[in-house]
Amino acid sequence: MAGQSQFAITRGNAFEAQVKANGCAELLTLLREHLSLPIREASYDNLDEVGGNTSREVRHARTRRLLARAAQSGDDAGTLFDHPLLCLRVGGRPAYLEPDLIAFQLSGRFHVTEIKSFSVIDGQADGDKVAAAVIQSAVYVLAMRDLLAEMGIGPESVADQVVLVCPENFSNRPSAALLDVRKQMTVLRRQLSRLRRIDSLVDVLPPGLTFDLELDRAGVPRRLPAAVAGAVRSVDARYAPECLANCEMCFFCRDEAAGTTSALGRATRDDLGGIEHVATVLHLARGAGQPADDQAEVAQLLRTAARLRAECLGEAV
Repeated sequence: MAGQSQFAITRGNAFEAQVKANGCAELLTLLREHLSLPIREASYDNLDEVGGNTSREVRHARTRRLLARAAQSGDDAGTLFDHPLLCLRVGGRPAYLEPDLIAFQLSGRFHVTEIKSFSVIDGQADGDKVAAAVIQSAVYVLAMRDLLAEMGIGPESVADQVVLVCPENFSNRPSAALLDVRKQMTVLRRQLSRLRRIDSLVDVLPPGLTFDLELDRAGVPRRLPAAVAGAVRSVDARYAPECLANCEMCFFCRDEAAGTTSALGRATRDDLGGIEHVATVLHLARGAGQPADDQAEVAQLLRTAARLRAECLGEAV
């Protein structure tokens, strides 16, 4: 994942492989404890590929077929689907999603299971990492419900509680917790409904703009890097520090957003009244010039903060 060290990525892959080793032996133990899933009745499907075909369309079709069969089956078999490929429409376009695992329980409900490598120490984990995992899992639940809804299967077939699997304490022994994602799904639904369609966004881009790499037959880009970078810079960066954890373009956008308040985080920018540039903030804090009408309140707060800081540092005001 973007922003992670190679060590963290390697550790995460190793932990996931350990949890799924030997027919998901450790994972099944956890699912039996938290979902009442009998080990003897579990089957396993690996959806990383379909007969050697790794294309998204083929994997998604296979996922759709297997999940529909499991949901409509009268059998009491618990089924594990490893790396299924789901699809969610974002801005009118399909976005493919790949959960770590989906477990089909005896009660006829699917449970999204997400495997993370951050540790749970004495029952506590990093709040930001847990929040990110919950949001990620909520997206999977949403995509799963949309997929089944296409086949007339109600949303109750996918549980609004997800299973989060993490290492326990300072070992690699996995632990599991059930997390409620109803609040996150409500927020996601609202955000998705407000997204503009991609074709309407394209209409406001400069004429002739393209991000095409112009690949040759060997898959090597023929377009110069400087030309691609120039094309990307023609679109304003919407950078925030959390981009470092989930976007491969984060460092490019961070460089472009240098000197803006958004680079300090959305909370900081909101506290500064939405002022766009750090230079403007410093200008207002020093009392230089007359602030605009919509900046008067934040300017007063900034001047007060600057005065208090100077007094604390023993500087002359």
